[in-house]
Amino acid sequence: MNIDVVETKFYGSQSICCGDNFYPALPIDKVHKKMQERAVSMPCEAVCVYCISCIKSMYIGGKTPRYLVDLLMNEATEPQIYDTVQWHNQLQDYIDNH
Repeated sequence: MNIDVVETKFYGSQSICCGDNFYPALPIDKVHKKMQERAVSMPCEAVCVYCISCIKSMYIGGKTPRYLVDLLMNEATEPQIYDTVQWHNQLQDYIDNH
């Protein structure tokens, strides 16, 4: 896939959440600030993620998220709904219906 792996200094057991876990405990502007802080800590523009919320957080933080499955399938990663409130409403609807 012609990928050069560059680890962030926060990985493995030292990993930090993308910021989505602060919703809805913090006001949305503070959640987005956490997402932006995490994105800034990434040493590359394109960030490989394996969590759907991380796709949205990296996009909100100004990075180019690349979902691991999309990389394996040679497909583009689209953030789709990245509005945090709408995303969580969609997620809750899915949980409620399944």
